[in-house]
Amino acid sequence: MASAATPADIQQIVSVPISAHAYNKDRTKVAIVPNSNEVHIYDKGPDGWVLSDTLKEHGQLVTSVDWAPTTNRLVTCSQDRNAYVWNWNATKRRWDPDLVLLRINRAATCVRWSPAENKFAVASGAKTVSVCYYEEENKWWVSKHIKKPIKSTVLAIDWHPNNLLLAAGSADMTVRVYAAYIKEVDSKGSAAPWAEGRLTFAALLAEYDTGALGWAHSVAFSPSGGLLAWTSHGSSASIADPVSKQVETVRYGGLPLVSSVWLNEDAIVAAGHDCYPVLVARRSGRWEYIDKLDQQTKRAPSAALGSLAMNRFRQMDSKAQQGKEDTDLQSVHQNTITEIVRLSDDRAHVSAFSTAGVDGRIVRWEVKGF
Repeated sequence: MASAATPADIQQIVSVPISAHAYNKDRTKVAIVPNSNEVHIYDKGPDGWVLSDTLKEHGQLVTSVDWAPTTNRLVTCSQDRNAYVWNWNATKRRWDPDLVLLRINRAATCVRWSPAENKFAVASGAKTVSVCYYEEENKWWVSKHIKKPIKSTVLAIDWHPNNLLLAAGSADMTVRVYAAYIKEVDSKGSAAPWAEGRLTFAALLAEYDTGALGWAHSVAFSPSGGLLAWTSHGSSASIADPVSKQVETVRYGGLPLVSSVWLNEDAIVAAGHDCYPVLVARRSGRWEYIDKLDQQTKRAPSAALGSLAMNRFRQMDSKAQQGKEDTDLQSVHQNTITEIVRLSDDRAHVSAFSTAGVDGRIVRWEVKGF
């Protein structure tokens, strides 16, 4: 299986770290968190991204943002223990916030809309996942809590494609799958192969001990929902199959991978502290690390390395300083990649994804051959 992912668009959005980012449905707008208590919204112009709106309701560092493609609503969460749902007011030409009753006493860490966009989940340091939905009678967003048996901060969450299940990875070295069915907003549906029969909210359906691999940085259901993947601080990616009850772990030789998305049912792209995305794929029935996807060609030919090194040494010696090229990485991103976002509407055949990093860059990657 030949594979490639090329950086089709590289934008230096800001000069500070980007903590999180999300796109609208047609990818003409992007919301970024510039490592502050604000969310900046940029419009795509002929010469790049142009700042159009700033969301300022949060009192402390915003930790996550997600954009619902169909309803065009933004949801944000913060270390101030709050979450807001932002609706575009076409008359006043502004984003209006709706407060969410999270009922947590620690920082919120991650937020994700459900596939049907009728609810969202917020992970937190309160050893809790808040599943939120809109209460028409009172015109506000309320939440129900998933708590047991979580023993530490929840760091990552992801929704199953059926809108009824939720995966959570936490700092207690455990990844769990819960029922997130809420009778007020959800229709009944099948939860196979994770569960059979009637679903009860907050029911624990699966539990995986990451142990020596460390805490989970990201969790992600496969396009069909039949598999669950997570990346751990022990520089690894794991894939669980609820049918076979097997968990395959792929050891990655680099630094920890902090974010991941599925390209299709047999391929995962992940990235983190090594500053480039990598591919983990299923080959001949087994999962394995394939290669890094950022193949830069900045290195000089081997024959010229000796003279280049000598000239650089002489320059450093005469100027008593280090050249800029000494600190440039052999990658598009020049610092940790904080988040990967899928850019394809078709989850089963992802043709593009986006990465944001501590270097303030957003890069769109085109996928071929997967």
